Amino acid sequence: MAETKQAERKAAKLAKEIQAFSKEHGGSEGHLAHIGQAGTRIVLVGTDGGWGDLVAPTYEVARQAAEKAGLTLHEEFDGEFAAKVTTGPYEWTRMAGIQIGGPSDR
Repeated sequence: MAETKQAERKAAKLAKEIQAFSKEHGGSEGHLAHIGQAGTRIVLVGTDGGWGDLVAPTYEVARQAAEKAGLTLHEEFDGEFAAKVTTGPYEWTRMAGIQIGGPSDR
């Protein structure tokens, strides 16, 4: 019973964070991605192309948070959904890393 209440509180907290992201970015859509024992990543893509993510301890908590926040979920992070993401110089140098002289992780 205590675990259920804790999961509900976590889902409510994540829902508030999703709603804040949506407000800041003119709305948002999302995708849930399993990340192993770490839980489930809630990937958020704003209407303005901004993006971010949150991590929930379980898939069920992530699903509940998305539902509470009114977040439209995509089954796949496919090309059409990914095309809504706007990336800038920081992301490109981080993705390319050392290969094109981007910042290293050291």
